[in-house]
Amino acid sequence: MEIKKASTAGTLESSDIMILLDRGDNGIDIELKSSVLYQFGDQIRAVIEQTLLEAGVHNVMVIATDRGALDCTIKARVLTALHRAVETTDYKWGV
Repeated sequence: MEIKKASTAGTLESSDIMILLDRGDNGIDIELKSSVLYQFGDQIRAVIEQTLLEAGVHNVMVIATDRGALDCTIKARVLTALHRAVETTDYKWGV
């Protein structure tokens, strides 16, 4: 998938995460801000990266602002921002 425009998904509310995706040219670049960065930063980055790789995205800039989101919420926000960024409505949500 190719990023066509910058997009966002999520909120800055408690137990959520705000994901901003934009074009990148040097792999998957993740900037993460989180209230639980030291405890769960590696896991949050891994979920974001794995979700993007599974969707076929290899060059993207990600800015993530986490407020304690669960893995399922992180994945949902990344996929939503990705669909907006590639301007598609061909949703293939997994269970």
